[in-house]
Amino acid sequence: MTSPVLRPGDVLTLEAPRVTRTALALYAGASGDHNPVHIDLDACREVGIDDVFAHGMLSMAYLGRLLTDWVPQHRIAEFGVRFSAITPVNTTPACRGAVTSVEDGRARLELTVSLPDGTVTLRGHAVITD
Repeated sequence: MTSPVLRPGDVLTLEAPRVTRTALALYAGASGDHNPVHIDLDACREVGIDDVFAHGMLSMAYLGRLLTDWVPQHRIAEFGVRFSAITPVNTTPACRGAVTSVEDGRARLELTVSLPDGTVTLRGHAVITD
């Protein structure tokens, strides 16, 4: 894999797969996060939530894939996120990374995951090294 040169203004995008109930159940099993709000419709309704929603860390994993599809994992020096909204079941999240600066061999990126209606569910950052 040839490592790309990163420049301010470069943009990465990834359309994540549709968030299905099956995907949430599989992610719960793989991650060990069996919180009922992610997999049990009845438990959601008992606490006033209309339906299950995706694990925040699933969206973070999609951002990780966005980065590693672009550069080898060893070049990711920092990667952090903040969750800002839920990702409902049966939606298709869009991941975006934008290079904001490159200095001393380190590219800084702003990251987002958004819903089709424009709602940003996750904001983050990454630092990529040469």
